[in-house]
Amino acid sequence: MSDAKKLTQTASAPDLVKTLAVVAVTAVIAAGGFFLLRNDTIPQILTTLIAVAWGVLSVVLIFYSLNLVSQLFRAKTYNKIVPYIFVGPAIIILAWYLLIPTVRSLVFSFMNRDSTQFVGFENYRYLFTDRSMLVSIRNTLIWLVCGTAFSVVLGLIAAILADRSYVEKVGKTFIFLPMSISLVGAGVIFKFMYSAKFGGAEQTGLLNAMVVACGGEPQNWLQNAPWNNLFLIAIFVWLQTGFALVVLSAALKAVPEDMIEAARIDGAGEFRILMQVIIPNIRGSIISVSTTILLAALKCFDIVYSMTNGMFGTEVLASQQYKQMFTFQNYGRGSAIAILILIGVSPVVYYNLKEFRNREAFK
Repeated sequence: MSDAKKLTQTASAPDLVKTLAVVAVTAVIAAGGFFLLRNDTIPQILTTLIAVAWGVLSVVLIFYSLNLVSQLFRAKTYNKIVPYIFVGPAIIILAWYLLIPTVRSLVFSFMNRDSTQFVGFENYRYLFTDRSMLVSIRNTLIWLVCGTAFSVVLGLIAAILADRSYVEKVGKTFIFLPMSISLVGAGVIFKFMYSAKFGGAEQTGLLNAMVVACGGEPQNWLQNAPWNNLFLIAIFVWLQTGFALVVLSAALKAVPEDMIEAARIDGAGEFRILMQVIIPNIRGSIISVSTTILLAALKCFDIVYSMTNGMFGTEVLASQQYKQMFTFQNYGRGSAIAILILIGVSPVVYYNLKEFRNREAFK
């Protein structure tokens, strides 16, 4: 019997038995794997392998069993509920890992350091009156503006130059390579590059070696506030430029050549073509890249932590949150900082969703 006929008839006994059997097997495997891994009685490597296999198998079985359950209904009902079956688990996971922690953080932000007493807006007052917090907010704004602007501009310039180069693939590869390095790894690399030795010792840091070779004095780049923030942002830009390059390069190739040629025939120069033809056509990609990098800059913690640990005036909101939560164990202030970061992220996310709707991405 075809699937179309099955959907127009009431479920048969064999179908019902099969569905119940699959649901039972799914429940046993999902629950059994959970309790097995929870006991923590097997070696770590074996635990990892079991977790991966169990997770994949459980997800497949859950979707398969839910689909079988939905097929027990008539076609009209099936067509209504099947979209929710496939979207539902994702929504539940997002709610579990995002919505519930957000609500908990909001509640804790109005509590004292150990979440045992309600203190009202005391933690938020601390955010906007404490000197170290004000420095963190200032530095975060610098990261947002400079980190995003330089990454997007350099990525766009590199994309335009690579698009007209004979070594396009090689050039893009080298610019994109830093994306494969973790933020902590990049921090370690640049820590050596910014290294300074005094008293006439030979410089091992690349930047100071160049300065000394030109007749200058070595500088402790990571301790000279507020310029040290720009040296940290340079690491972020080095990593994110490759991402901007790849996305914007693909967008540039989608710009109609006829439009560019028509502009040249009308006497427009290359810069005018760039500003009035190319950029308006890739505006959506520029916005997407900018907002993605903006979110990464707002949450950037790894570079600051691995390079300076927030000292010398380099604290940002993410590093302050980590210290308040895990170093000072002040869950009230840590949660308040998390909510502040969430407030900063929300308009960007809303704008992205609005842009997608305008382009009928959800229709």
